[in-house]
Amino acid sequence: MAKKPSLLSGETFAFLDIETTGGNPQRDRITEIGIRFWRDGQVVGEWQTLLNPETRISGFIEQLTSISNSLVADEPVFADIANELEEQLRGKVLVAYNARFDYGFLKAEFRRLGHLFTAKVLCTVRLSRALYPQHKRHNMDALMARHNLPQVQRHRAMGDVAAMLSFFEHVLAERGAETVEPVLATLLQRPSTPSHVPAEMLRDLPSRPGVYRFYGDNDVLLYVGKSTNIAQRVASHFAGDHQSGKALRMSESLRRVAYTETAGELGALLFELKQIKNLSPLYNRRSRAAKSLVSIALQANADGYLEAGLAREISPDRLGDYFGLFRSKRDAVNALRGIASKNDLCGKLLGLEPQGPGPCFQRSLGRCKGACEGAEDVTRYNLRMQIAFHNLQLKTWPWAGPVALVEHNKATQRTDFLVVWNWIHIATLHSEQDLADFEPPTTPVTFDLDSYKLLAKALLGPERHHHRVIEMPAIHQPSVVMP
Repeated sequence: MAKKPSLLSGETFAFLDIETTGGNPQRDRITEIGIRFWRDGQVVGEWQTLLNPETRISGFIEQLTSISNSLVADEPVFADIANELEEQLRGKVLVAYNARFDYGFLKAEFRRLGHLFTAKVLCTVRLSRALYPQHKRHNMDALMARHNLPQVQRHRAMGDVAAMLSFFEHVLAERGAETVEPVLATLLQRPSTPSHVPAEMLRDLPSRPGVYRFYGDNDVLLYVGKSTNIAQRVASHFAGDHQSGKALRMSESLRRVAYTETAGELGALLFELKQIKNLSPLYNRRSRAAKSLVSIALQANADGYLEAGLAREISPDRLGDYFGLFRSKRDAVNALRGIASKNDLCGKLLGLEPQGPGPCFQRSLGRCKGACEGAEDVTRYNLRMQIAFHNLQLKTWPWAGPVALVEHNKATQRTDFLVVWNWIHIATLHSEQDLADFEPPTTPVTFDLDSYKLLAKALLGPERHHHRVIEMPAIHQPSVVMP
């Protein structure tokens, strides 16, 4: 039986580098591609081209790469060379420095043409980390200096390709094929993950509910997320980060992943909200909490007609007196305008127009039935107002004191008791004894709009039967701060 060829002798390695107009694969484009093909210890060919990126190259990029707008003006666009490039790379192992960057740009360019491009990818940063774990820096300049590699024209495609190939051949000569080949096989089997994150860190993540946190340099918190399967959700970030410039930047900044397990999804959601609002991660959309929540209150005027007014001081124990919770005055006013237009209500009585003699503007357009002039019956108008605002009415807390929502995970036998009062998540406890000994916090707790919506749905919505609710004694309630 013929001996199966080894990885190094049986595969063709395509050492590839690209230059681009910037770092965002969705916005920026490729300006140069260089490839050198290596097989069984020999260079067996090369391929290179400049590209017209169909967008302007900034002065900074021109200075960095020496690729100018005039240099690429008459060069082909990516669509012109896409088929040839794909043919050149077919069946090859694509090798690149910080491979996720180059691979992400290639996938984005092919996606613009309606084509899915995939390849086996080897990252030289990961290779260096695996073989030389005693060193902290693994960028190309560090590799060239540490291994005394020949100088090349950096930030040009074929120059960086030459540097990568020199490093690869140096590694084979220094460590031997019998050492390098198993490392290559392991790296090629791993899913695509950021080069700065050890695969072992991701492998140890649990397939259970909870909250995960991404940290960057100096332990800066980048992102907080939740999932019913932490390991699967974290892996999904890296599977698609080439589709978003923001996700690509976040994954390349990642240095550490931490997590906190929960018994179920509701506990994970509530903990995620608290972490985002308290810790303000860089990449979370909800990092910035509202400075002051605004609601709408209805009150009868001297003539008996209900008027709408904005309320900034909201008492959590009287939520049923208010309609809607908004992050800003503008959001509340926009909601009032929508209600006015859909229900033919008076702009003056809704506070959308200044008070004064004469009809409101809505009346002149035939969209008000005349309450501003006393032409519409008070009872009829007030009923229409109540119907229009009904779906916005906030939910009054239906229990005398706090309650504990019980989440139990059969797979892990973990039980969480989520202590809630007036739609505020006070604490998460882990045993019935902790529940019996519970004392409310002495520091004020903050009423949170997102938690209110989440808990109202869990306790009063269609999913209310999914959680066992334990009523707790009406002990001293914590003081509440409205944001």
